[in-house]
Amino acid sequence: MPVPAEEGMALPTPIDDAIALHDRALELQESAQLAEAETCCRRALALIEQSDGPEHPDVANVLNTLASILDQRGSFHEAERHARRASQIMDQLGDRVQGVEADQIRIESLTLLGTLARNRADYGKAEPYLQCALHLAEQAFGADATQTASARNNLAVLYKYTGAFDQAELLYRQALKSLERAFGPGHLELATVYHNLGGLEHARGRHGRGEPLARKGYEIRLRELGPDHPDSVADAAALASILDALGRREEAEKLFRHALAVFERLYGPEHYEVAVNLNNLAALKQAQGDLVEAERLYRRALHMKEKLLGAEHPDTALTANNLAMLLPWLGRKEEAGLMCRRALGILEKNLGPDHPKVATCRKNYAGILGPSTTP
Repeated sequence: MPVPAEEGMALPTPIDDAIALHDRALELQESAQLAEAETCCRRALALIEQSDGPEHPDVANVLNTLASILDQRGSFHEAERHARRASQIMDQLGDRVQGVEADQIRIESLTLLGTLARNRADYGKAEPYLQCALHLAEQAFGADATQTASARNNLAVLYKYTGAFDQAELLYRQALKSLERAFGPGHLELATVYHNLGGLEHARGRHGRGEPLARKGYEIRLRELGPDHPDSVADAAALASILDALGRREEAEKLFRHALAVFERLYGPEHYEVAVNLNNLAALKQAQGDLVEAERLYRRALHMKEKLLGAEHPDTALTANNLAMLLPWLGRKEEAGLMCRRALGILEKNLGPDHPKVATCRKNYAGILGPSTTP
């Protein structure tokens, strides 16, 4: 028999349950328990839709959370569908729903749509979403607000991918300045921007400048979150790539292997983060002269990227380019040339002829064909 409620004590409502489930989903997402987070978030969504109807701002808020979780799980198409629905709800509500919370929901939807478009290499669609998110954050919260700093950081990530390195650095530096003013130096909120600044210098080939930035972000997260938190592990992998480029391969390999083990445990063996680390570890093994192991790792990474991103994605092409540069050392120059040429075509199509990665791949292709031959 059910126990009667105490006199004067209100019973939980469906909305109370939904809020509790949504809060729990956020906690689980933070600790990388993504399957459980998704389950809680879907239950919260169903309760809010049932209670408030399908076009309520709270529905849009939970949809954003669900889209973010699905993005982390690698379910990019479903994540985009939920983020788009959240954005459409807020557009339909228009001026009827205003205030800080509504602005934040709109910014998050735009950021998710921009990030997901960037992930599939649709940079032309990603930029308007991320620019709009930044403009709305500046209008709603002010040019120096933490929300605006986050929007600047997200747009800067896109510019790094498109090769607009100067624009990316300007935005990163502005974001870092705002966050330092809000939280003080060394705060956890600054770690992401340090990570990204280090990655930008790495992309520019200025590895010595990138190391202290990447290391600072990693050290902040180690202190605040510990070595096995997914954000700390991502920092470790980013730092390892820079150390590998600087020839400090023993330290780099230790970090790569730790990152790979944690990501496989958290996300499973077929996740994008696993593929990225396999590619980077393969490059390290190639530099160490372990060519057979390097090929095995490259091929596993390439297979995973083709499955997760598609055969025509520029990230897939980068791993194909790396494998192509290995194959001549294994006596397979013809296969290398075919693979590198295909990678070059994909990169030119997605990034344009003037992107730094295209220039590198073109140089690699010319090297495979011979010193007197150009593509």
